[in-house]
Amino acid sequence: MLRARRRTWRTKGTGARRRTLVAVVAALVVLVPIAWMWTDSLVPSTYSVEEMGTPDVGGGPVGMDHAGHAGMPMGPSVDQLREPPGPADVDLTLVARAGRVTLPSGRVVDGFTLNGTTPGPEIRAVQGQMVAVRLVNENVAEGVTLHWHGYDVPAGDDGVAGVTQDAVGVGGSFVYRFRADQAGTFWYHSHQVADPQVKGGLFGALVVTPRAGLGDTADLTALTHLYAGRRTVNGLEGDVPAVGAPGQRVRVRVVNTDNGPVQVWVGGAPYRLVAIDGDDVDGPTPSTDSLSVTAGGRADLEIDLPADGAGVRVELGGASAVTYGRPLPPTPRPAAELDPLHYGTPAALPFDPAAADRTFDYVIGRRLGFLDGTPGLWWTVNGHLWPDVPMYVVREGDVVRMHIDNASGELHPMHLHGHHAVVLARDGVPSTGSPWWTDSIDVQDGHTVDIAFVADNPGLWMDHCHNLAHPGEGLVAHLMYEGVTTPYRVGGDPHNTPE
Repeated sequence: MLRARRRTWRTKGTGARRRTLVAVVAALVVLVPIAWMWTDSLVPSTYSVEEMGTPDVGGGPVGMDHAGHAGMPMGPSVDQLREPPGPADVDLTLVARAGRVTLPSGRVVDGFTLNGTTPGPEIRAVQGQMVAVRLVNENVAEGVTLHWHGYDVPAGDDGVAGVTQDAVGVGGSFVYRFRADQAGTFWYHSHQVADPQVKGGLFGALVVTPRAGLGDTADLTALTHLYAGRRTVNGLEGDVPAVGAPGQRVRVRVVNTDNGPVQVWVGGAPYRLVAIDGDDVDGPTPSTDSLSVTAGGRADLEIDLPADGAGVRVELGGASAVTYGRPLPPTPRPAAELDPLHYGTPAALPFDPAAADRTFDYVIGRRLGFLDGTPGLWWTVNGHLWPDVPMYVVREGDVVRMHIDNASGELHPMHLHGHHAVVLARDGVPSTGSPWWTDSIDVQDGHTVDIAFVADNPGLWMDHCHNLAHPGEGLVAHLMYEGVTTPYRVGGDPHNTPE
């Protein structure tokens, strides 16, 4: 009996140990891959973006990779890709401050100012002039930069912390210089801790007028921005009266400084969409449809005011409006929406997209995983989480095509720095209107967009979603010219945080 009991105890002990072993193995099967994924996701406290990501040459020739290997001579550093020092036609200083801000509407919010105001001062230049802007950081603890959104400045003046410069710390300064060769509507904003800084007011308008001028056209810039959830136009809430004589032509430059699209429509008169993202539209025709302006995007509307002084309202999201003439009640949003893909008159392109040297995919998705050690539901590019995203590699002069596919469950306003691209197709439907040149384009969930551009501005350029919360969640890649390097690093002593 005693021997039987001992055998039973031994059997029970062996079974318990076996179950424990099975449980441990099962736990390891689950935990080891998780631990590996966690470790693999970790990003160094300081790193160069030129060393991040996976090189993608888009089917083009393989020469120097994105880290400057393969035995070819090194090219310039981004800080060498700048205008030489010298006098400027437009020369100003912008002082960045943090604290309580009184908006032009009188509302007080926590945020940031440039020269004591938000939006910051409008910078105006005439086509061909040299522009110099000295940014001074008075007390913004996180540091600041200025990115010239939509203006294809030299790479060293792109204003991206940790990529093209160090963030300007408290008491520091940085001088941006560029030739205003392209007439149009643009804007500037911080690209250091960009989401809270832009939301908080570190932005302003950049307008370059043509050499020939605008004639008798009345010209108004309308920056639309949400401060603490309230829609404003140039910092003003509600209706914003504008100057325009009966029968006069007016140009309203709509700049969307928010993270999502804004709907714009005109009550009281038709309008013509004469420019998108700083590029003129060929053969614009009168329209009464609503227009969606992408986050970061711009739309120039021309309106012939009624000769009898009747009212006209440029509605911005339905909460604010630019008004002309006699008072006019708010007008409902039209059911139809203008589609730039089929608007205006076709015209020849300066290059042949069918003869592209490089063809890239930018597939946006979302999945569970770790981003720098933090678990969550993160954005992916071509199926991979940051930092294992593409580094799109080009050579100067390449014709580049890019297919953007959004399967992420959410709209994304995509913005490529340093270049304007032409929209070839959406969902496979080719463009039939005026060439649609853009630097900021909405890609709806479940849809695709095909674009093309010439690689004519050497540098290291961000290509990211302009919902400014999303780059910090992984929705960012870069366009790298072979051989171009950067001496700047994300993180480090300047605490560079480009997203």
